[in-house]
Parts: sequence; structure tokens; C-alpha cells
Amino acid sequence: MNDLSFDAYLAIPRLSGLSLSPDGGRLIVSISRPAPDGKKMASALWEVDPSGERPTRRLTRSAPGESSGSFLRDGSVLFTSTRPDPERTDDEKADDVSSLWLLPAVGGEARLLVAPPGGVDAVKAARDAEVIAFSAAVHPGSGDFGADAEREKARKDAGVQAQLFESFPIRRWDHYLGPRELHLFAPDVPPGEARIDAAKDLTPEARHGLAEIGFDLSPDGATVVTGWERTEKLTDLHVDLVAIERASGEHRVLTAPDGWYEGAAISPDGRQVACTRSLPGSPDQPSDTTLWLIDLGGGPGRDLTPELDLWPHGPVWSHDGAAIFFIADSHGVSAAYRLELATGAVTVLSSAASFDSLCPSPDGATLYAMAAGPAQPPRIVALDARATDQEPRPIPSVPELEALELPGRVERISANAADGVAVESWLVVPEDAAAPAPLVVFVHGGPLSSWQGWSWRWNPQLLAARGYAVLLPDPALSTGYGLDFIGRGWGRWGAEPYTDVMAAVDGALQRDDLDPQRTALMGGSFGGYMANWVAGNTNRFRAIVTHASLWELRGFHGTTDLGPEWEREFGDPYLDASRYEEHSPSRLLAGIRTPMLVVHGELDHRVPISEGLRLWTDLQRRGVESKFLYFPDENHWVLKPQNARVWYATVLAFLDEHVLGKEFVRPELL
Repeated sequence: MNDLSFDAYLAIPRLSGLSLSPDGGRLIVSISRPAPDGKKMASALWEVDPSGERPTRRLTRSAPGESSGSFLRDGSVLFTSTRPDPERTDDEKADDVSSLWLLPAVGGEARLLVAPPGGVDAVKAARDAEVIAFSAAVHPGSGDFGADAEREKARKDAGVQAQLFESFPIRRWDHYLGPRELHLFAPDVPPGEARIDAAKDLTPEARHGLAEIGFDLSPDGATVVTGWERTEKLTDLHVDLVAIERASGEHRVLTAPDGWYEGAAISPDGRQVACTRSLPGSPDQPSDTTLWLIDLGGGPGRDLTPELDLWPHGPVWSHDGAAIFFIADSHGVSAAYRLELATGAVTVLSSAASFDSLCPSPDGATLYAMAAGPAQPPRIVALDARATDQEPRPIPSVPELEALELPGRVERISANAADGVAVESWLVVPEDAAAPAPLVVFVHGGPLSSWQGWSWRWNPQLLAARGYAVLLPDPALSTGYGLDFIGRGWGRWGAEPYTDVMAAVDGALQRDDLDPQRTALMGGSFGGYMANWVAGNTNRFRAIVTHASLWELRGFHGTTDLGPEWEREFGDPYLDASRYEEHSPSRLLAGIRTPMLVVHGELDHRVPISEGLRLWTDLQRRGVESKFLYFPDENHWVLKPQNARVWYATVLAFLDEHVLGKEFVRPELL
């Protein structure tokens, strides 16, 4: 059996953030590997030859690392890094914030371009002008970067960390919002060695409307189009698209206040914006997403994918403006599509992998992308920009990826649910299993998600290396199977989503190479919810691992960072809490007999640790055999390498104990 140890897994190069130069002759990609101390991942930018003739070469090198690589129109590379300012004096203390750097196209040392005291979050470059747009965190009312620095210094000198919130939201994922806010700036790129020391704030009234929101810059650099979250009415949250004129600062709302408009991409002629439009849904109707086109000059906009029963995202324009490329989940992959603007025709370029970072070539012939799957970490590939149903062509980049061998064989399988609907799954089986393999079921999060691509967190190949088969089912609520499939589980988490998981398990266990007597189930976030629900409904599994899981839905509504959003599926709990109560795993506590491993991070604001603590307390009070793995420095995910090592060691020891009958081996350092 291929012995994929955790160290070998951690050493696999992690590629992300692909960009193509304006002339189409260079690709740049961020590659992450463990830092020398093993306590974090360190990234650098590398250049890849699209033709595959020249060897890949490293462009940046520093201890803090570099990311967010993109091109200016002259071929210079922009990137963000927390590397220190080389002109900083010894008595100036450097904050650990991300600044924007420029690596000249002709080569040489990178130079610092702009260093807002609160750090640069994201950047876009104009296609036909020496202009950039970037988002940076600033104190409201600061006016400029100097005043922002003074405000921050005053707080630090006074030892004040308190904040006064006056509106929703107040936190996201793993942090409280503020006291700084994300604002947008769009300065000219200065020539020579000059820096950007000041820039006009285009969004002085942003509050927290730009948090986790994307933006784009028109080719001529004159207009920024950004999403803008509106939270004035908690039960009617939505995201507008707003056009901002760089010269005047004028704002124009481009969309109706009826949904979430995201992923703005301005056309090559600067006249139109492609984006996704997500309608919010209600307790009786699931949300839906379409590809949307808006005229920057005004107008209602139109649906570009009215016949597509999938959810598109990541729109990218062809260089001639005649087509839009996008991605949509489809039967266990994120397939790549092309849409012709003139006819509305949609072509499936490839469903042979899960794609992202789409990069159309200037000549219109090729679409470069990142591609991945359950048996393949992300790699760089090329697609014919017009051909249908094709296999991606690998672009040589990192030798370790090309030589990688994994222990698990991946298959696509299907089973029928009670209502006759097909429930599809990925199945990972150890290549060299000598006997029927024990089965571990992974339930995905979301819940509006699916098992597609490669996971750096819940990776079935690490279990396959230990002799386990892993089932990755897509039950009701999963994306990639049409709106009706989502609707089967909408507001009914404990009904069809649960029975679909059980149907997928029953179907898989008909195989001779799986052992029906040695099974376990595990999940995180919504998958953790389902793990808890399964524990309360059946004792068929020998062990259950529940990570960042929902336990009591009524209380969760008021403590999660986006509680009002859940009302669109479960209703207003102050008027009718029946759905919350009916589908809360906590009401099934008396039926739980299966040993459970509860995992939670202190910094998780999406599923607050109160959910994990209450679950743990309830299990202990009822005498259920259980363990609680607690991470004080992690959020909804376990991201730090040393913590991921502990996570896998604990999970595997728990599975080995209860599924294989081995003695529990307490991980080192715990």
C-alpha cells in the first residue's frame, strides 16, 4: 500500500491563484509549502511557461511569503506580502500587515508600492491603463493613511481594544469586524521607484459593506464595480452592485435590492458587467443562482443562463468580449463552461475535473485553469477555448505533483433514495486492500455544497493510506444536481438529507470490497450537524466524529455570525420555531449510544463553540462515551499545520479504537 504519511501529505505543493500575463506568454501561480518551523504554510510566486518548454522558476522569496499575484499591463507582477519595508528605520516597528509590492517585468528586485497601515486585502489592475484598485482596512473617518495610523497608535498607546457596535453584522468567521473597515482606493501606478503614499478613499461610508466582497476595475481604469452588502434590515440582507467613478467618486447602484450580486467582471469594452445573481429563497422555496448581465449605462439586467439548472460562479470574459467563461458544480465536479453572448449557447468545455482560476488567452484559443479531483491535487491545465467535453491538457509545473502516487483508487457510484432519486457519491478504496475494507463516511459541509475537487482539510487519501475506504455522498441540498434536488432538503435537514446519506451507505455496502460490520461516520459544519443527527437516529456506526457542528438550531440562530440568513430557510423563530426545533439534533440526545469525538475551535463564529460545548456537556451527562478535541487558536477549520497533525492523529486513533478494535493511542503533546 502507498504509505501517505501526514508529513508526505503536508509536503505536497499547494497551487492556487493562477494568472496569465497580458501577452499570454507567462503564467504565475502561488505555491505553498510548510515553513521551516512547521508552524504555518509559506507561499511564493512562481512563473510557469504555458507551452511547457521552459522550466518553472521562482519569482519571489521571503520568510513571510507572497500571494495574490497579478499582472500590470506592461507585464510587471503585483503581489501582497508582510515582508518588511527595506527603507524602514530601526526605530520604526513593523506591523504584521500585508503591503502591495511590484516586481518589474524586466526583472530585478521587487519594490514596495503601497503600505496602508491596516494592510492591503485585494488588488485589481486595469487592462489598458496604469491604474490599480485595491481594498485596504482603515479606521472610519480617517481621511488618509496618515490619520489612520495616528488613530491606531492612539488606541494602542491607551491600551484600548474595546469596540462599540451600532449595527449588524459585528463578526465574520473567525474575527470581530472593526475597528477598521475595508475601503476601496484606485490610484495611478507611479513611474520608476515612486510609491503611492496617498490615495483617494472611494468608499468613505462603507462601514462593513465591503467585507468578503469582490470588485473589478474597468479596462480604462475609470470605473470600479463592487459588491456592497446591505444590512440595514436584518431580515432583508442583500448585496448590491455599485459602480464608482474614479475621478468624481460618484456612486451608482446597478442592481435591484432583490438578492446577492457577486463576482463582478467588467467586459473588455468597459460597457457591461457579468456577475452572479442569487435570489434569497424562503421557507417554501430554495434560493437559486444564475449568471447575470448588466449594462453599465443603466437598465434592468438579464439572465444569461435561464435554462441552466446549475449554479454558475466565477465569470470571466474572453478577450474579444464575445463569450463568458464560468464554472458550475455538476455531478461531483466544478465543470468549466463557455457562454456565447450573441446566441446564449452554453458549451460544457470539460467536466473531467474541478476547475477554478480561469484564464483565457489573448488569442482566444486556450483557456488555462487550475484543475483538481479527489485523486489529484490542484494542477495547471489548458483547455481548448471552444471544444466540448474535453480532457484537460496538463501544463508541466511542479515535478512533485507529476510524480505523486496516492493510496486510494477513486470511483463514482450511485444509489437510489427512498423516493427513487439517485444519490451520487465518490468512493475512495485502498489500492492494496487485502480484505474487505472498513468504511468511513464523510458528510460535506455547506449545506449548499458538494464533494468535488481536492480537499486540503478533509482528505480521504490519508485514511486510505491506513486501510480505510471513504464514502463521500452528495445528499439532498447538495449543489450540482439541479434546484429540485436542493429543494428536497430545503428546511428539512433531518429528513431527505439524512435518508439520502443512509441510502448512499446502504448502496456502497453492497460491494464485496467493503466491510458492513466496520463503519464510522464523520462530518464538519453541516456535516457535523448530520453526524449528530445520525448519532441520534441509528446505532449502526461504531464511531462518529463531529467537527464544528450544529447541535441546537434555535439557540444557534442568535449566536452565529449570520443568524438572520437562516430565517430564509427555517422562518422567523420568534413567530414559529417549529422547524428549528423539529430538526435540532439535541432533541435526539436520549437515543445516542455511539462513541463520539467532538471537535471545535474557540475562534469559530460561524458555528460558535457554544454548540460544541453544549453537545459535549449533554453527552457527558448522559454517559455517552465521548472525547472533546479543543483548539483555542483555530476557527471553523483547522488550518495550522501542527494543529492539523493533531487533528488527524486524534481522529485516526479514535477510528482505530472503535472501528478496528485497537487500543486508543493518545497523540503526542496532548
